[in-house]
Amino acid sequence: MKEKVLIGMSGGVDSTIAALLLKQDGYECEGLYMKLHSKPGYHEINLARAQKAADFVGMKLHVLDLQETFNKKVFQPFIDTYEQGKTPNPCALCNRSLKFGEMVKFADTIDAKYIATGHYIKTDGQYFYEATDDTKDQSYFLFYVEKDILPRLKFPLGEKKKSEIKEIASSISELESFASQKESSEICFVETTYTDLLKKYVDVDNDGEVLDRDGNIVGTHKGYMHYTIGKRKGFTVHGAHEPHYVLSMNPETNQIVVGKKDELRCNRVVLNNLNMFNDKKIFEAKVKLRYRTKAVECYVEIKDDKAYISLKEDVYGIAMGQAGVFYEDNKLLGGGWIEKV
Repeated sequence: MKEKVLIGMSGGVDSTIAALLLKQDGYECEGLYMKLHSKPGYHEINLARAQKAADFVGMKLHVLDLQETFNKKVFQPFIDTYEQGKTPNPCALCNRSLKFGEMVKFADTIDAKYIATGHYIKTDGQYFYEATDDTKDQSYFLFYVEKDILPRLKFPLGEKKKSEIKEIASSISELESFASQKESSEICFVETTYTDLLKKYVDVDNDGEVLDRDGNIVGTHKGYMHYTIGKRKGFTVHGAHEPHYVLSMNPETNQIVVGKKDELRCNRVVLNNLNMFNDKKIFEAKVKLRYRTKAVECYVEIKDDKAYISLKEDVYGIAMGQAGVFYEDNKLLGGGWIEKV
């Protein structure tokens, strides 16, 4: 009897080819399209694509409406985090709660042994590993997935390059259109900019004061939610002759603090709400403190579900609310949320 795998289908080329590869490997495949956000027109287009892919692969496609759960566990925290003057990471929350949370629950209802997606990442059932294609690697966003489900996960694209996936789709007439369609955006529910989205729910445009580190008023800004740590435009600093960067935001007073680039430098970080894949309390590793940034060598001590990190080289522009993710070579050890710098 064939082992059953439930495949998350987005309507894109990655999930389509992931499903095809699993079918070719002899699995009994069923697809799942998850309705998460309510961006106008989004689901009509992508569900049609997902159905086309499922028909070609020869598998049933289920549709699960998770918009209420998404709003509660991903979208509202996204809004709340910006209101708190922090920088959110909605993809990591979505992966834990929905793509590898609700999807696992649904897999159980159809007796699927495995869960698969088109993510570029590898797993051996105990740890995640960076993908072969380092330009597409998504391990940073999967650090928060619960350890217990790793033995059930399959990632057919982990060993492949994006160019290979497009070549496979291009070589099949029925899937040729998937190879040329536009790549999905990093945050699927943000159409233009995050501030345009926030304006629909909170008061973003609210002029305020710019301070230096000593508390002196040195300029003006257009509302603290317009800024993230390290931003150097969109505010005024009277008499400044060199670039200034956002160092912090104060939501209570609608003030931002700015300084020169050197003042962004940091070599100590504290993470909370950890999700670790082993039990080590003291170790050396590399830590990535933002997606698409270089992982930095560090020394880590874990106490009371917090990770105290000493960086072996200075980094710039660390933002509270983002994730800190630990690696040993290409193995993901776990991570947490930046609480303090």
